[in-house]
Amino acid sequence: MVMLWSLQKARPLWITNLQEDETEEMEDPQSPGQLLNPALAHSISVASCGNIFSCGAEDGKVRIFRVMGVKCEQQLGFKGHTLGVSQVCFLPESYLLLTGGNDGKIMLWDANSEVEKKQKSPTKCTHRKKPKRGTCTKQGGNTDASVTDEEEHGNILPKLNIEHGEKVNWLLGTKIKGHQNILVADQTSCISVYPLNEF
Repeated sequence: MVMLWSLQKARPLWITNLQEDETEEMEDPQSPGQLLNPALAHSISVASCGNIFSCGAEDGKVRIFRVMGVKCEQQLGFKGHTLGVSQVCFLPESYLLLTGGNDGKIMLWDANSEVEKKQKSPTKCTHRKKPKRGTCTKQGGNTDASVTDEEEHGNILPKLNIEHGEKVNWLLGTKIKGHQNILVADQTSCISVYPLNEF
């Protein structure tokens, strides 16, 4: 369940059950031995505009919602991780969304065009930065990172796909010495740093 709460009234104003959209997926044949992961919400991130948020779930899907008064409407849903999405994080002042998964992957998604297409509210979220394609390397590690191009994930393609190798427990997009980076915590005792050179 994902809920929008009224802090003044201490009760939820809006509730959605992420498992409701699983019924259509259950009709698709699954590969032998594949288990169905329930749509348990793992992480939520709010975009800097304040009325767009994303939710990463155990079923491997990322859902993006728009807050419209006292209710929310799902704007977009896509899947890029083979296991649960453990972390989601919007980069500041953009609709660039970082996702980290139990599959050891970190992905960067540009949800700007899809969210703006479905804009229904007269209050627009404006962003000054235009995203560019980039490359990424891990400092002090042995994993490879590459930009994906042909693989489709719903209506949106990942701009970046990093093979981190460990389950992602936490991630954050932040500037360090004027350069955009991704900080990643996993099950080891180290924090990994991936530079986002062109974003």
